[in-house]
Amino acid sequence: MNYDRYYACDMVNGEGLRLTLFVTGCAHACPDCYNRSTWDRRAGQPFTEAIRDRILDLCAEHDGLSLSGGDPLFPANRTAVADLCRRFKQRYPDKDIWLWTGYRHEEVQHLPLLQDVDVLIDGPYLKDLPTTKPWRGSDNQRLIRLASGETT
Repeated sequence: MNYDRYYACDMVNGEGLRLTLFVTGCAHACPDCYNRSTWDRRAGQPFTEAIRDRILDLCAEHDGLSLSGGDPLFPANRTAVADLCRRFKQRYPDKDIWLWTGYRHEEVQHLPLLQDVDVLIDGPYLKDLPTTKPWRGSDNQRLIRLASGETT
């Protein structure tokens, strides 16, 4: 897996103070996507063990980890994302993980890595459906609290 960047001090991508990782690789190709530069999975830099460990260390002073992109659930990203989520939850069991994906929850709910994700924002970005809902780019996207099943 490659990544484009991470924000070590983010208050925009989820509740509280977060570390947000932007991975590369996305097959959705949503028109007017904000992160078009992350579509190519070969773009960015390799997500090494050293970067993974740096991110985990930085999360010590944060409320949680946010995963965006590209698409963290792009098939080529799933193994590394699952490993990062598992390690994060082992180290910080009381902190949460938020994940943005262009897939609908129904398409990916079978993925074991979602066991470690607390909040899923699903669905492709649709430029013709503007929204005022927090943490979403378009009105079709849902915020799903996976443990409770609450959807907004």
